Amino acid sequence: MRTALTELVGIEHPVVQTGMGWVAGPRLVSATARAGGLGILASATMSYDELAAAISEVKQRTSAPFGVNLRADAEDAQQRIELLISEGVRVASFALAPRKEMIAQLKEAGVVVVPSVGAARHAAKVASWGADAVIVQGGEGGGHTGDVATTLLLPSVLDAVDIPVVAAGGFYDGRGLAAALSYGAAGVAMGTRFLLTKESTVPDDVKRAYLERGLADTVVTRKVDGMPHRVLRTELVSTLERTGRLRGLVHAARNTVRFRKMTGVSWRALISEGLAMKRGGERSWSQLMMAANTPMLLRAGLVEGDTGAGVLASGQVVGMLDELPAVAELIDDIVEHAERRLDELNKLRTSD
Repeated sequence: MRTALTELVGIEHPVVQTGMGWVAGPRLVSATARAGGLGILASATMSYDELAAAISEVKQRTSAPFGVNLRADAEDAQQRIELLISEGVRVASFALAPRKEMIAQLKEAGVVVVPSVGAARHAAKVASWGADAVIVQGGEGGGHTGDVATTLLLPSVLDAVDIPVVAAGGFYDGRGLAAALSYGAAGVAMGTRFLLTKESTVPDDVKRAYLERGLADTVVTRKVDGMPHRVLRTELVSTLERTGRLRGLVHAARNTVRFRKMTGVSWRALISEGLAMKRGGERSWSQLMMAANTPMLLRAGLVEGDTGAGVLASGQVVGMLDELPAVAELIDDIVEHAERRLDELNKLRTSD
């Protein structure tokens, strides 16, 4: 199945595995790459040395193209960009818009730049700066998300830019891929569906907890880090929802200390980053203080398997999933199913 995305990146199938923190490691990424999709390493929860080791491991497992998700505002963002270039990583994705000069540096080195966006105006901005493609996630998606459904957000972005658009939020099977292609997208990106595969390193007990959930078992909360965050409904999340601001800030301060020690980020960098975000009007002071809650609470659930002390990010598609396929089986099934649906639609057009 050839699309603008497969041609741009050099992959076989227009299916992207997103860079989920604590989840998208070398095993999952290399499995996706070997199956013909685009696997993306999550580097925001890795130190620089851990990222270098992860890239090396993926390259040992496969020669297929893969990507790395970067934080444009990270203290060592420039060093990480140089690492991607020196290691020949095919794709650099960004959760926040990279600076114009970052895009230029990566493109000059032959790295494909694919930021994630949540609005048509953001897509238009990064496209004007030279981004090669964008991933657009609708409100159905897990983790940080917006209010607009994919069915409305996707066409608005497609109308705003002339670069390949990858649709995310609510996708898990071939019908979704066929629908996205029919809209005009160049492929789909999925997080929760890849989290629930055999190659995902999420503990088995946690995977079972996901599979037991229904369509109404996610909630968008601001009590994790002050920003809208779609997660599974759990007792911890309910407790956080009832927690007052002061108690929440104290908990976040403790997590900030833990996160800094784990990633090696300096206090100076954390403060500088916070001040920059504050000047940009992106978050309030309380939201900035709560920011470290996300990686630490996700780690407790997705790495340590402690569903009582951790938060489990999830898209609404969790209620549609009841199995843990191998990545290769998943991608093959999605592509085959999508091709059947597109063939059936084509027959409708040519029936007379």
